[in-house]
Amino acid sequence: MNGGHRRVPGARSPVLTSCSLQKMCSWMLSCCLALQMEGSEELESSLLTQPWASVSFGESAFLAKACFRDTGYILLISDLSSVWYESADAKAVGQRSKELNKRLTVHVSSFLHHLSNLMCPLLAGKPDNATSFSCHRAAGGLSLHMKSELSGLPFYWDFHCCPAPVEMVSRHLVRPLIRMSLALQYQVQELTSLLLQKDAEIEDYVESGAMLSRDRLRTDPFREEIFQQNFMAESLPQICSVEEGQVFTSALRQLYAAVTQQEAKQAWKQQRLDDTEGPVPTAETAGPPHPPPPSQEDETASSSKGTTPASSPAQKPRLPGAKAKPKKAKGLFS
Repeated sequence: MNGGHRRVPGARSPVLTSCSLQKMCSWMLSCCLALQMEGSEELESSLLTQPWASVSFGESAFLAKACFRDTGYILLISDLSSVWYESADAKAVGQRSKELNKRLTVHVSSFLHHLSNLMCPLLAGKPDNATSFSCHRAAGGLSLHMKSELSGLPFYWDFHCCPAPVEMVSRHLVRPLIRMSLALQYQVQELTSLLLQKDAEIEDYVESGAMLSRDRLRTDPFREEIFQQNFMAESLPQICSVEEGQVFTSALRQLYAAVTQQEAKQAWKQQRLDDTEGPVPTAETAGPPHPPPPSQEDETASSSKGTTPASSPAQKPRLPGAKAKPKKAKGLFS
């Protein structure tokens, strides 16, 4: 007996063998990789709802979008011929900051915050004159060099972008543009329907004897076929002659953000649905192979449900509601 501690006969003291240490190290490494992947997926999900912005570096025009967090950043840039991206975590940012800014000793989060403050005005169309950008295209990649100041000292940063995978290009560019086209098509159809209704309303006013007080407000009835022909012949060439870097206007940026937010909501709902459903139970865990026979009350209820008469109120077709006659606007033809 030694002090107040007793050793149970036959018990062995825990010993960490090389095998157990190796397993522990591999487990810790897998946890770190899982956390990095989770942070990268969160960055890309946040990047999805960020609209594209038209930017210029020298004489080159690009489309770009970026997302900065305390865990890192992700940048996506395109000249409409190629798409490049860079995803860097906090560790990579810290290493690169030591190489490029040896005189600056600040926390990694401060570097990321400063990078966000320099990039966000550029993406918002309000670049800072104290910050300069230059790009260099290499074989299979694109480098973006930034020069600014931090705490009164020169601040340098290099974005090393590599070609974006096809899935990323499809998620951030192709699919949103297709949905935007469909949304604009539905919008045009609704506007066309409203114009035809307005023409019918004006015609009813005229037939009722109303007169237009200002002749300069008179318009011809809307003809969809003629409008489409004029649009293809006159407006479309002007649209196609716009510079590639100016394709995302303010209205299109808002539409892109709305479309991608809907896609993110649908993906979140689908993920929650998959999580709640869980794996399909196997035959061993599904329950007893022979369930008890139903009682007489259950049989009666099921038979009554199966013989519901066809004239049930829930199955009656709904009659279309009568459309209310539009009220005549006062003062249009006074």
